[in-house]
Amino acid sequence: MPELPEVETIARGLDTRLAGDSIESVWIGSRKQPLKSPAGVIAATLEGRRIVRVHRAGKHIVFDLAGESRPSRTRVSQTKRKSKVRRQTRQAASLQEFADRTAQWIVHLGMTGRLVVCEPAAEIAKHTHLIAKLASGRELRFIDPRMFGKLSVHLHPGGFDPGGVEPLEVSEEQFVALFRGRKTPIKSALLNQKLLRGVGNIYADESLFRAGIPPRRRAAAITREQLGRLHRAVREVLREAIALGGSSINDYVDADGEEGFFQLQHRVYGREGELCLVCATAIRRVVLAGRSSHYCAKCQK
Repeated sequence: MPELPEVETIARGLDTRLAGDSIESVWIGSRKQPLKSPAGVIAATLEGRRIVRVHRAGKHIVFDLAGESRPSRTRVSQTKRKSKVRRQTRQAASLQEFADRTAQWIVHLGMTGRLVVCEPAAEIAKHTHLIAKLASGRELRFIDPRMFGKLSVHLHPGGFDPGGVEPLEVSEEQFVALFRGRKTPIKSALLNQKLLRGVGNIYADESLFRAGIPPRRRAAAITREQLGRLHRAVREVLREAIALGGSSINDYVDADGEEGFFQLQHRVYGREGELCLVCATAIRRVVLAGRSSHYCAKCQK
């Protein structure tokens, strides 16, 4: 699943390519799994809006939209009665009065989701679930073979909040307060999106290695000094990964279809049985809460 650096890379690329463009019409496929908001509400919210900015919130891609929505002309190929579509459109209209002419489109990529900007003549991929026709003549398509990604809209004042603290902005004192005293393994705590948002398996492993902390150690047993090192390591790893376009594991590509390069810098993640680049000890793997954790038993004591 794309983590903070991958989502940040994609959001920046989309912002460069789409900011200022407008959404003229929307087509939504027949599969309900990718939709967290009703299809009619998504379509009515997007159509007629201008894309002001694309940015990241946790592991979500957020499209800030401006302008008034208009009666939807979308083709929603879902087997539902017309009255239900009309009801969803009215729901979007009633929510609009609270949106103060602004709205947000929220995209979570899940494991295999992609957002592709392309020409209308480009072949439509098999697992395309949404196509937005843009005023520039291009199309923005959401493709997700495994359908773990989610599409929704946010129409309430204050903006979308995925919960948790932003790791690139959290102070050392805030970071220490988040984890100190918790009885769960530090790796599990790092993956808790209600505490620190955006950090996933890859970057938790890499951060713990740089901080010299084993993944199974209880957060409550970690000293103030060690938590300070971990705070610096998390920020360092995330910034390096963003600079290299993220880690291309499995299906990840950026907004231009290019792979990232941070996987070439992995020191422990995915290297079970290989020698540690620091001490030449074999990298180990342990499963915590159903997730693989990679570490060096000598460097992380």
